[in-house]
Amino acid sequence: MQNPSGGKTALGLDTNVGALLCYLPVCLISVIYSIIVLVTDKENRFMRFHAFQSLLLTGIYIVVIIGIQVVSAVMVAVTNSGALAGLMGLVILVAVVAFLGAMIYGMIKGYQGEQFKFPVVGDMAEKWANS
Repeated sequence: MQNPSGGKTALGLDTNVGALLCYLPVCLISVIYSIIVLVTDKENRFMRFHAFQSLLLTGIYIVVIIGIQVVSAVMVAVTNSGALAGLMGLVILVAVVAFLGAMIYGMIKGYQGEQFKFPVVGDMAEKWANS
């Protein structure tokens, strides 16, 4: 879906630039800007959608990384294997690359003015943005 609102955000940025910033995974810019959008921009559904979707993606990423770390620690403690630790490091690398890829894709779609929905979190973000 295209950006129906156009115009500016509550902070004075173009909406496509604001949507891009919602996904920028550098120094927690995505988290901080998404929270600012949710607090200040009550009417712009496009911006609220991207802010919610970005926060949900980040939350899932954090849960997955913590889960992998816990499983890795337990498996290494039980088996006492360095090779297993290296394998779990590769699993974490795959999770990090997948997260960065999703965030970059979100940045591109947001900048193009599209409201692309990621599986699972997109429907939740759309519902919350419209409420």
